[in-house]
Amino acid sequence: MLLDGVDVRRLPRRRPLRMVFQDPYSSLDPRMSIGESITEAMPRGAHADKAGRRAEVARLLELVNLDPGRTGTLPGHLSGGQRQRVALARALAGQPDVLIADEITSALDVSVQGAVLNLVRSVQRRLDLSMLFISHNLAVIRYISDVVAVMYLGRIVEAGPAEQVLTDPQHPYTRDLLAAAPSAHTGLSGIAGGIASGIAGDDSGLADIEPPDPHHPPSGCRYRTRCPIGPLANPERTVCATTDPADGAIRRRHRAACHFAGSGSEHLGISALSKGGSPL
Repeated sequence: MLLDGVDVRRLPRRRPLRMVFQDPYSSLDPRMSIGESITEAMPRGAHADKAGRRAEVARLLELVNLDPGRTGTLPGHLSGGQRQRVALARALAGQPDVLIADEITSALDVSVQGAVLNLVRSVQRRLDLSMLFISHNLAVIRYISDVVAVMYLGRIVEAGPAEQVLTDPQHPYTRDLLAAAPSAHTGLSGIAGGIASGIAGDDSGLADIEPPDPHHPPSGCRYRTRCPIGPLANPERTVCATTDPADGAIRRRHRAACHFAGSGSEHLGISALSKGGSPL
């Protein structure tokens, strides 16, 4: 992973990156007030005196829609949504170039998730901030992201502009995720039922196969042991077991790590996704 062309493992300092963690109940020190937690994250020398630091804490709390008068409050007196707002303010206090948000709404009540996501999108736009947003929720990804990278067993299998990837997925795993997303009648992509039942037949059982051990991934394509268009459904496609599809991904649409990228998508009825609106 590169940041301005530099491998993040070789950055001279860690300041350009800050992270908001998944669990707001464990990411804040319970013995420190929220003002102290935010102040601790400020770069050394950024604010010369206590008055400047207090003013910056107040500004950051206002930015995340919290009362600046609560700087002395301990995290135990806050709700999960309020704690996650504090965690966001704490990350922003480090003046990052890139903010990493790891499943930041998954531990929150559904009634709070939408408000936090709206806040994140507002802050992102107001500060012109780059963000790496990690989530299993495709509705959230659609709402937040400009570019999407889909991962399977620790490897990116498809990447591209969010609207293109979500409306015209090339990798079977991406289509599987879209088909599995819950809605009133169909998946997020407009497909009724899972992708495996749509291609390999309702009795194929591919959708129920456990994923392989990530420490010992399959040879060739890592998704081939569950893929509805791979050798389990099409025995003649032996290339999936012998050749890593990532080697030629750059030549395929969305850099899909699949020898048969796009194959079968014309039969799936992929429907366009509307942009904007509430993710919940």
